[in-house]
Amino acid sequence: MDPNFIPIHDHLPQLDLADINIVPVFDWFSEGVIIVDAQGRVKYLNKAMEAIDDITCEEAMNKTVVEIYDLTHHTSKIMQCLAQQAPLINQPLLYRTKKGKVANTIHNVYPVFKQGRLNGAVCFVKEYNVLEDTISRVSIPKDKNNASNGTRFTFADIISENIDYLKALNMARRTAKTPSPVMLFGETGTGKELFAQSIHNHAFKGNRKYIPINCSAIPENLLEGILFGTTRGAFTGATSKPGLFEKAHNGTLFLDEVDSMGAGLQAKILRVIQEKKVRRLGSLDETEINVKIISSINRPPGQSIRAKRLREDLFYRLGVVLITIPPLRDHIDDLPKLVHHFIHKHSQAMNTHVAGISDAVMHRFQTYHWPGNIRELEHVIESAINMIEDHQKIDAQHLKSCFLIMNEGAQTSTEKHNHSPQPPDKDLLLEPGANIRSLKALSHSREKRIICQALERNSGNMSVTARHLGISRQLLYYKLKKYQIKK
Repeated sequence: MDPNFIPIHDHLPQLDLADINIVPVFDWFSEGVIIVDAQGRVKYLNKAMEAIDDITCEEAMNKTVVEIYDLTHHTSKIMQCLAQQAPLINQPLLYRTKKGKVANTIHNVYPVFKQGRLNGAVCFVKEYNVLEDTISRVSIPKDKNNASNGTRFTFADIISENIDYLKALNMARRTAKTPSPVMLFGETGTGKELFAQSIHNHAFKGNRKYIPINCSAIPENLLEGILFGTTRGAFTGATSKPGLFEKAHNGTLFLDEVDSMGAGLQAKILRVIQEKKVRRLGSLDETEINVKIISSINRPPGQSIRAKRLREDLFYRLGVVLITIPPLRDHIDDLPKLVHHFIHKHSQAMNTHVAGISDAVMHRFQTYHWPGNIRELEHVIESAINMIEDHQKIDAQHLKSCFLIMNEGAQTSTEKHNHSPQPPDKDLLLEPGANIRSLKALSHSREKRIICQALERNSGNMSVTARHLGISRQLLYYKLKKYQIKK
């Protein structure tokens, strides 16, 4: 070494951490940062945390985390950390702020001590969708539309900020890497195939096979051979070939609409699941298999069992993990983002530019019951884009006639169902000389008053108020925002 060489740190003053205010550095962090005192009162939020929670540092200052978030001392990771005086690492948390914003996050919380006494905690928060997006950017690029494992979708493709929908997603993520069978229950068009492919891609890396089959689309006498395989001579024209169980070895088999199979075939599938062995038709030999089985039904399991469509013992084996996917009408707050996504998707495919959607159509979408769920929404938007000119907004004239007929039919049905003598509303009893407001304004005024009365009666409890009004909690949040009602 050169004897004249002097290390650069010898020219620097000794670093005293006590003299450094590190807090401003947190404003540059891409993940959220919360600092609280020993009682859980907020002393600092960085910019990323303000964006995650839709709240400013000034609004949160000196309030406890249970005042800001829809959490308790038992469910808040920060309060747990303060109580245990120990770090909480990589803790998933799905929560709602008092303003109604839903966040799906991972928390790392560390207690802070001063002279041996608890002084507070620092919490680092990462949003799930940001994390998945980061991972996808550093992964090896691939064409998802031609994935070699037979899939197109991952969890990153699923759009939702609804708390119930996010709970279903989190359950799907947690169970993806276990060998347990998963049953998906959801109405037609809710995205069961999307969930199944996402579970497979979250569980397996590389080219592990994903093999789906719609059990209702194939006659039972053919379905058995397709699932289990055949042996030469088993029946006229039979050849030796593996079934889908064998082909899915070390991968995933998705049995869509499994309750459409006959009871006899369901019994054979039950044996395969229990024994982890499959026997081809006409053969005495058994082949061991290792398959992640995902199944789906579009009726409630209890209803299918009572109707003898689904064997009870098979349900217990396939439904070790039962994930319920909410219908679109129960997460209608996701509709604006879904509409934007489908407009962008189909505009690109048709090489056109659609300016958006009119307020009137959005209102119609938000009050429609969507029997075909997200699939129906996508088809309606795709149809409208075919009818629209460049740079226009989608308006009622662009909606396909079948949607308009279904919509009107749904409204007529609802009107008939709800038709019963009602006491006159005092808003409708006009004093002589009073200005007559529009019927629509009167309706909105009455609805707003009823919601306010229900909230007051139930002390601001959103779940109880929604049940009292006979609507979903998500629709109640939408109406609070629409009428600018503060809890």
